[in-house]
Amino acid sequence: MLRRRAARVLGANWTGTSTVPSRDLYPHQWSWDSAFIAIGLRHLSPLRAQVELETLLSAQWGDGRVPHIVFNDAVPPDAYFPGPDFWRSTEAGREAGAPADVRTSGLVQPPVHALAAWLVHRADPGLSRARSFLPRVRPRLAAWHGYLLRDRDAGGAGLAAVLHPWEQGMDNSPCWDGPLSRVEPAERDACRRADLHHGVARDRPTDLDYGRYVRLATEYRDRGYGGGGCRGGGYGGAGGYAGQLGTSFCVEDPAFNALLIISEYALALIEAEVDAEVDADAESERYGGREKAAPPPGPPPPKAPRAHGARRARADTLTQVLVDRLWDPADELFHCRDLRSGRLIAERGVTGLIPLMLPALPRDIAAALVRTAAGPRFGLDGAARLVPSHDLTSAAFDPYRYWRGPAWFNTNWLLEKGLRLHGEVARADRLRRTLLDVAGASGFAEYVDPYTGRARGARGFGWTAALTLDLLCDPRARGPQDEQSADGERGGLSAGSGGRSAGSGGLSEGSEGEVWA
Repeated sequence: MLRRRAARVLGANWTGTSTVPSRDLYPHQWSWDSAFIAIGLRHLSPLRAQVELETLLSAQWGDGRVPHIVFNDAVPPDAYFPGPDFWRSTEAGREAGAPADVRTSGLVQPPVHALAAWLVHRADPGLSRARSFLPRVRPRLAAWHGYLLRDRDAGGAGLAAVLHPWEQGMDNSPCWDGPLSRVEPAERDACRRADLHHGVARDRPTDLDYGRYVRLATEYRDRGYGGGGCRGGGYGGAGGYAGQLGTSFCVEDPAFNALLIISEYALALIEAEVDAEVDADAESERYGGREKAAPPPGPPPPKAPRAHGARRARADTLTQVLVDRLWDPADELFHCRDLRSGRLIAERGVTGLIPLMLPALPRDIAAALVRTAAGPRFGLDGAARLVPSHDLTSAAFDPYRYWRGPAWFNTNWLLEKGLRLHGEVARADRLRRTLLDVAGASGFAEYVDPYTGRARGARGFGWTAALTLDLLCDPRARGPQDEQSADGERGGLSAGSGGRSAGSGGLSEGSEGEVWA
């Protein structure tokens, strides 16, 4: 059974407090991996899913950032590069508030965490409330979003900027070729390619790529991780504030910001739920089981405004900012913006399709994104089995090499949600079926050839197994791959029984559409 196989992968990758993406290739905890893993893990063990996120958030820095790697000191130092001795977080990150008791990187990854926390809560609200899961993660998630919205607003319009390709998550995408061309690679002996001991060189970033990654990371570390690196200022023409930073790479990315926006919606739901619990507890304590007196005549007094309403409004506003700054109507795609040059980057990556998951996206733009996804550049329902990471027609496309063309399960999972949200149910169902077919046939590969579905990269990959579980457990779409066992009938993105109203402000606990709306 596919469900059982996926569960075995997550069990094998579990360390006791978190899940590694891959035992050999990625032996530590990665930030956005853990968020996607928690989304799937909640169907097996809501408790483990909560612990997954709590472990990651316990390594949060004082300035609010959530580091992209949390290192396990039990792993040999030479198992992964760049490791903790390279990042030197406890020394170089001291001013930015790096924790003293755990070693981390100094970069970040896309903010999927509030979305994950909300869905994990929904999987077992009773357990979540008994453990005070949401009240404990809420301030950390709010600080994390605050860091991105405050310290990373290099363009001055409200979008978060990334300072390194590893932060955006699509490491060697051709979208970064232009900005990276400004970076002088590190010396060859500065890069110890531990990844090549466990992966095929043909599938991995090149030595030139790695040299530039290491140079950028070294410069950021040596600046003390810059309190975010983009604090203050605004975009004021070519180079703008980014040109004053001393960093060669400063980019506004569609997928990173779309994930921040959807997590803002999720955090609004979390805040509404926590506020509702506080109100209920206060009411219970006030009356102590006694019958409440009848309310006075007339309309009830207005309630004090809560943070979740403002957060939801900000997510709506940021969606429009994303359209204003990164949408190319002629290309019918979102593009990255290089803040050093001030121009949109011409390369077409899957990052430009990810905003399809946003509920406030204008209808005409959503329709245009579907056309682009289904067209010759990305091959949905056409030339490709799964949507590739880069434009199929680009000279830079490579079906084997990491993020330069292979299809990834997390991006296709996000597109499946976006298609479903915007009414493309048949396309979403077909994509879901293909994802499940390819996940099983590839051994839960890290990524696959988009044409054939043949496995590339690591096998037994954490988020591939986790998102397979999530698709299998989605009650809205059933197919021949779906197990009908009792333990497989746990709700997908809905909470099942035990949910309650999330509170005022028009945010209620219910279907997935309300999570994404």
